[in-house]
Amino acid sequence: MSGASAQFQAKFDVSRETLERLQKLEALLVKWNKAINLVSATTLSEIWSRHFVDSAQIFALAPETGRSWADLGSGAGFPGLIIAILAEEKRPNLSVTLVESDHRKAAFLMTAIRELGLSARVEAERIEEMSGLDCDVLSARALAPLPKLLGFSALHLAKGGVALFPKGARWEEEVASARESWSFDLETWSSQTDPNGVILKITGAKRV
Repeated sequence: MSGASAQFQAKFDVSRETLERLQKLEALLVKWNKAINLVSATTLSEIWSRHFVDSAQIFALAPETGRSWADLGSGAGFPGLIIAILAEEKRPNLSVTLVESDHRKAAFLMTAIRELGLSARVEAERIEEMSGLDCDVLSARALAPLPKLLGFSALHLAKGGVALFPKGARWEEEVASARESWSFDLETWSSQTDPNGVILKITGAKRV
């Protein structure tokens, strides 16, 4: 076990089986990244501390009553694949959907789900053209500014659902911009990977 994976296990209290799945995912990312630019090559050596932790912290903020989770613009699988891996151990009844319109990245996600033995599914469609997913929890990492994300949540989040969006140092500007056309309840949680970043937990979003 590497130092980074041991730290992850201690931080998130995961089983050996979950850790093995994450190690397999790391190997798949390294393999596929040679052909598809899934993550920046400079961050490959920081997969655990940067991408895995960044994704796993979102899982802990979701309400345990949620039965379905949709991750928009999943790309390399962050946070979607990590959510699906953690759910196998901690919330086996959670249905996880990964939305990725880039067909090469969607092929990677499907391969990872199959090889890791996950029950998640992939939708290789454009977010705004899909039928509503009616999910209880919705996430998106590094996908779009908050006003656009709230438009996506209006399409795909069930009534009473929760949206979880990690944001960087300029998150307050995005919130102010979003409030010009949306009303919503907001909680913020400090990011474990970005000293200037937060995770926005949004409920009750409505256009104004």
